[in-house]
Amino acid sequence: MRYAITLFSAIALAFPAWAGEPAVQEEVRQDQGRFILLEGGRNFRDVGGYRTEDGRTVEWGKLYRSGSLGALTLDGQLRLRSLGVGSIIDLRTTEERSRDMSNWLAISGQGYWAREYGLSLGDMGSVFADRSRFTADGMRAMMSAAYKTLPREQAPSYRVLFTRLVEGEGPVVVNCTAGKDRTGIATALVLTALGVPYETVREDFLLSNGAPGMETLQSDLTSPLAALPPEIAQPLIGVEGEYLDTAFAQIRQDYGSVDVYLRQELGVGPEEIAVLKQRMLD
Repeated sequence: MRYAITLFSAIALAFPAWAGEPAVQEEVRQDQGRFILLEGGRNFRDVGGYRTEDGRTVEWGKLYRSGSLGALTLDGQLRLRSLGVGSIIDLRTTEERSRDMSNWLAISGQGYWAREYGLSLGDMGSVFADRSRFTADGMRAMMSAAYKTLPREQAPSYRVLFTRLVEGEGPVVVNCTAGKDRTGIATALVLTALGVPYETVREDFLLSNGAPGMETLQSDLTSPLAALPPEIAQPLIGVEGEYLDTAFAQIRQDYGSVDVYLRQELGVGPEEIAVLKQRMLD
């Protein structure tokens, strides 16, 4: 079971509300490059620039998505501070956070949020109990099964994320360990609420493949997972569009629509969405 927890953790702060350093934010806007390199981090990127169905644009510098921030160097921390971040929503489990090299996130100031929880393993236990399932298809099936559980399992965290975005007290960072699964669904829900077409949402989700820092992900896994051949490991350490499709299909099956899920599970109804659009769209 330890293997399963560690695997999904790896695949699966707040700063004062300073104005972001102009040079950094201008760098993001000039080339519309999404990825911002933070020393010691992975998969940190801006979610701005996407067009909505009604022709508006998600503003840059409002929402960032990321892998773990717990190993940022001092330079990485300073770079993050320069973005003027007002809230960090840390989706990592209690066990994941315990492996951080320091407690800089917890003592960094008002706005950092995390919850005490452990991941539900779902079908992962049976996969790890049977080594014959260590195949690409076996790993892919395990990931798809996990994505069915994440919208409900992560609802308490997603609720806080939307609350911080609606409050609009500075840019928000949402992160997990890899920045692709829990964070991927979180970002997809925000973009969907803003009216970004699903095809675009899916493209953003897939940008985690080959993102800066992701090359270290497999080496973080415990044996025997760290020794998996690349073709077997890829469904675990990467993302596939079908994973997000599975999560959204499960939401529609359980709630009837994404709008109902947002309202019932996250407390995000028409009024909240209107405020969100006002704060985050050009």
